[in-house]
Amino acid sequence: MANYTAADIKALRERTGAGMLDVKKALDEADGDAEKALEIIRVKGLKGVSKREGRATSDGLVAANIADVAAGQTGVLVELNSETDFVAKSPNFIALADKVLASAVAAGTDDVAAILASEVDGRTVAQMIDETAATLGEKLVLRRVARITAPKVTVYLHKVNKDLPPQVGVLIGTDAAGAEVAKDIAMHTAAYSPIYLTRDDVPAETVESERRIAEETSRNEGKPEAAMAKIVEGRLNGFFKETVLVEQAFAKDQKKSVSQVLAEVSGTVTGFARFRVGA
Repeated sequence: MANYTAADIKALRERTGAGMLDVKKALDEADGDAEKALEIIRVKGLKGVSKREGRATSDGLVAANIADVAAGQTGVLVELNSETDFVAKSPNFIALADKVLASAVAAGTDDVAAILASEVDGRTVAQMIDETAATLGEKLVLRRVARITAPKVTVYLHKVNKDLPPQVGVLIGTDAAGAEVAKDIAMHTAAYSPIYLTRDDVPAETVESERRIAEETSRNEGKPEAAMAKIVEGRLNGFFKETVLVEQAFAKDQKKSVSQVLAEVSGTVTGFARFRVGA
């Protein structure tokens, strides 16, 4: 019987994120040699990459970076997915996320395909992800990347579970004055999930669809025809207040809108990005 202990199993599981049975089999095959067992787990994992293609990756983390640039600051937000929270909190996965984030920053784009094709130490980011997936035994996916450039960029990362890495991430771009309230607005954005920055950003077809739905709903409810136009516009404004960041009721003071909070400091939000893992 191979010479290894329960502590050896635990240590190798923490290094790889692999299941207990896989770790024990690898240690048996390696006659207790942890480094050889690690290599066995990685080799077997690489062979299984194609088999994992159809698996769901609903767990993972978000990570962010802010750097000074000529135009002010650029923030980069990435979402890296795994199949389970066990892998999401593993040191190997977190280290991979740091490397992927650094690659996204260096690539200067939010195009996922371009970032995956970029090289790190003689291999592509895609290869780096596959190699880590082989070690961890799960499908791993770089799902999306966002870049915000503004005079000031503020980041907020939120843990939905204290034992896991951040799974909600927000970037808020502002002018210099807006930076005073940017952290509060970032926290608001994490909680209230706006889709658009201003109502001008809402696609015309979406506005028309919402207006049509509002009118049909009002007619089905028997609202008076004379008041129809006003009722429809009221419901459309309600849609804007739900989905447009600057028109939402501010999380810390529901009597104010986000735009009013910005006006108090003569500030402006120039852009935002919000990721929630798996959503």
